[in-house]
Amino acid sequence: MKKIKLLFFLTAGFTINTFAQATATSTVTATIIAPIAIANALDMNFGNVAVQAGTASTAGTVIIAPAGTRTRTAGVTLPSTTGTFTAASFTIGGASEYTYVITIPSTGYIITKATTLETMTVSTFTSSPSSTGTLTGGSETLNIGATLNVDAGQVPGVYTNATGFDVTVNYN
Repeated sequence: MKKIKLLFFLTAGFTINTFAQATATSTVTATIIAPIAIANALDMNFGNVAVQAGTASTAGTVIIAPAGTRTRTAGVTLPSTTGTFTAASFTIGGASEYTYVITIPSTGYIITKATTLETMTVSTFTSSPSSTGTLTGGSETLNIGATLNVDAGQVPGVYTNATGFDVTVNYN
């Protein structure tokens, strides 16, 4: 009889509690939006630029604003027959009303006169919109301006960078 009581006492000390359970379910959804896209609509062109006479030791700049206006600093002139000058222009496309981040060059690009390998630097890139844009109706125009750095006594000719410069856009 003593053995049975001891077994009952040990079993009562190890009881297992059970609880009621509840389960809920959640659905999973994902929406794929149109990928963001960028296309070159217009190349940048600084137009005709002249080194100022009598200032062979003075460098200068030509600035194209994103709005397409052009200004100069000492050392260069903008002849009355200016040629065509334009800011670069890109068409951005994607999901309507989404915002995106713009990355423009942060360093200068070299443009070269092919026949003599003379060079100039294009730097200080700016954009409109400036750092982010919104795809109103699924598209937006992005304009890029920059500064052309002209050396004193720059050799006449057509200067270009056949590889161009990169502009990157990404959804926020």
